[in-house]
Amino acid sequence: MSGVEGFLFPRSATGRSSLLPPPPWHYSGDLLSVEWRTDPAAVAALLPEPLTLVGDDEDPGAVALIFADWQSCGDDLAELEDPVRSQYKEAFVVVRCRYAGRTWSRCVFIWVDKDFALARGHLQGYPKKLGSIHQTRPVSVGRAGPRLAPGGRLSATLAAYDRRLAEVHVSLTGPSETNGFVNGHPMLHHRYLPRIECDGVDSLAELVTMRGRDVELGPAWAGTAEVELHPSPVEELTTLAPREMIGGYWRSVGTTFAGGETVQG
Repeated sequence: MSGVEGFLFPRSATGRSSLLPPPPWHYSGDLLSVEWRTDPAAVAALLPEPLTLVGDDEDPGAVALIFADWQSCGDDLAELEDPVRSQYKEAFVVVRCRYAGRTWSRCVFIWVDKDFALARGHLQGYPKKLGSIHQTRPVSVGRAGPRLAPGGRLSATLAAYDRRLAEVHVSLTGPSETNGFVNGHPMLHHRYLPRIECDGVDSLAELVTMRGRDVELGPAWAGTAEVELHPSPVEELTTLAPREMIGGYWRSVGTTFAGGETVQG
């Protein structure tokens, strides 16, 4: 588009109005995760062709609900000078699938609380919606929060359209080698955009993958987990209702996104 600048809309003569700076995008955040087992058929129902459910030997009903308190910025770090542009929270649901002979992680539902995070997710293939997300912050001084130590209790809540969708609690029992296994593979997402004619044909229909670079992982903590999911007329989170809890986890994570790859276009 001649005469305008900007990585994403709105593009302008200066590019200053764009929702997003060009990649790379850097992320640092605290993740509170809970994992459980649901009916594998409920997971399969969320996987469009050509994706299939993982085999019985891979725990096909495993689900992760992850809350994240993020700070992010572009390569010039400009957002850090204006924190309202860098800080956001999200909650996302991850399952696993099979494609091209390998196992992938896939985000099936996700909510964020800032417009730039929403737009960035749509570019990456995350099906982001707006929501209200809150999570307990561990502390190292005072009594206004749990310590990262056995007995520490961390909680998080998710709401959208004025309805509470989920609440989780994790009671820490000790250090862990990982912060779960469901979100432990490269992500495989679809990017969709219907044609302006609204005739059932997509202008954009791609299968894409991505992974972070320069990943830094803080110490992980594990514990027992509780989760409650609540119904909504416009959400389907309760279709993944737990049959059995696996566990809960907390970890600080840093990563950089510099672009993905089109797997099938």
